[in-house]
Amino acid sequence: MSRYWWLLLGGLAACRPDPRVRRVGAKHAVDTTLATMLHERRERPRDRALTTPRVITQPTVVVFWLHTTDTLSRDSAEAASRDLDYYTEQVASNLRHNDIALVPTNVDTVYVEQPSHERRAIVLSGLDYPYGYLLIDPGTPERILTGIYDDDQLLDELNAYFDLSDESDSTRTIPRVVT
Repeated sequence: MSRYWWLLLGGLAACRPDPRVRRVGAKHAVDTTLATMLHERRERPRDRALTTPRVITQPTVVVFWLHTTDTLSRDSAEAASRDLDYYTEQVASNLRHNDIALVPTNVDTVYVEQPSHERRAIVLSGLDYPYGYLLIDPGTPERILTGIYDDDQLLDELNAYFDLSDESDSTRTIPRVVT
């Protein structure tokens, strides 16, 4: 009889799920979009590209999703993530057309390399919302947009900051600082 018990225990152990396999279901849908990637990456801190502070050397829009979003309810975080992703996708082609990089990050400090090769830190923690956009053109003051901006508002902010042209054959000019 003890032989049968060992077989039964061995069979039960073989039916146990493998802990190394990441299950994908309705709760953990696979999505490769930008904001969703930011939201999911906070659960997987091994992704060094999102968790390493960025050094910006060219005109860039940094989409940030900080770890303090853990304080949001799950529904609020998912809604914000979807909206951030949707509106970012709406302006992404315009950014590519104007040679402006689009970079995601989960860290609260971004470094900007100035034309003199000095680095300046921009700290994103402690803002109104722990997600949004950081507009950077090295050599000029940055612009931080916290929260969700719809595509028209975001495009207006991008046009104003980067002095984007609506003409397809024109070149991008350096924005002027107004005092």
